[in-house]
Parts: sequence; structure tokens; C-alpha cells
Amino acid sequence: MAGQPIRVVIADDEPLIRAGIRMILISDPDIEVVGEAADGRAAVEAARAHAADVVLLDIQMPVLDGLSALPELRRAAPAARVIVLTTFGERENVLRALEHGGAGFLLKDTAPAELIRAVRAAAAGDAYLSPAATRHVVERLATGREAARSEQARVRVAGLSEKEREVLAVLGEGLSNADAGRRLHLSEATVKTYVSRILAKLDCENRVQAALLARDAGL
Repeated sequence: MAGQPIRVVIADDEPLIRAGIRMILISDPDIEVVGEAADGRAAVEAARAHAADVVLLDIQMPVLDGLSALPELRRAAPAARVIVLTTFGERENVLRALEHGGAGFLLKDTAPAELIRAVRAAAAGDAYLSPAATRHVVERLATGREAARSEQARVRVAGLSEKEREVLAVLGEGLSNADAGRRLHLSEATVKTYVSRILAKLDCENRVQAALLARDAGL
């Protein structure tokens, strides 16, 4: 694309937002705003009609919202790179936008210099996430790992009997055999037998591992 300006389409249902973005972008001599759209459907048509290199796409728009427009944009203008624009309170859409083929994600309060960097990065074929969006992705991925661990723990404890699950639950609270017996109205010797059986079934080396597993399984 050397020597040619980056062709950008701005899609946002708020005229003032579009005007502000346009002013920022045209301050860079290597960027040309070739079209604007006030809804997702118009964004798809504008990207196709103007052979856009980059589309700045708002999430909340009438007719067709940004997330729904993304797959259509990928089909109608496959060469266009899409940067999703949204507000601070809508960051839960980050991963969905990236999964739908977005090349970047920016909050609407992004600094002008960062907006230009994002457009340049997208046009060069790179993904771009604002620092705030990056933090959110990391948090979501961490949450995903936590969810995966919980699911694995639930599968592991599914083979326990109801009473064994009760004993495992009190192990998760850190109770001794004696305290667990009093809680469950069992003798200490019976609790000890249950604990040994649980450790064997769950392939845990000690009570601490079993207690962590109980926590992950939500017991």
C-alpha cells in the first residue's frame, strides 16, 4: 500500500462521533476517510463500495449492530480490516468482536494518536487492542481458565457418592476428621475411612489437594 492513502470508513450512529473521528484521521496525510455510515447495514455497503482498507465500526447501531455486521463485512469486503469502537461499559464485547474477525478494539475515549496508530496497524495487517481492552482480554482469559478448572473438578467429583461428596465438602472448609465427624454426625474413624476412600477415588495425594478440588468444584 506504499504511496497510497489508507482508505477508511467510519460507522457510528452519532454524527458528532463520526465528525470527531474524521477530524482526527484526516490530520494524518496517509489516511483518507472515504465513507461514513450510521448503521451496520450501511457500513457493509460503504466498505464494499469504497474498497475500504479499514472500517471503524461502532457496536451499538440501528438496523444492524456492529457485532452482527462484522461477519457480513468479512464477506462483503474481505480485504477490509475492522476496528471495533465502543464505550467503557461494553468491554464484554471484546472477545466476541475478535472472534467475529475484528482486527482491533478501541474505546471511544481513545487518544487521537492511539486512534491513528490503530488504523495504521490494522492497515498493515496487525491486530490492535487498546491498553484498556488488552487488560480486559487478559481478565477474561483468566476467568476462562478458572471456569475450565472448575469444570474439570466437577467431572472428577461426579463419581463420588453423596456421602463422600459431603465429606469432601467439609474437607474443603479445612475441618479436621473430628470436626467433620461432629458436623456430619459420623465417628472420627468413619470420617477417616471416607477420607482415604475419597483420596483414592480422586487420585489426590493429601487432604490439601482434596480441599482445593472441593473448592474448584464448588462444593
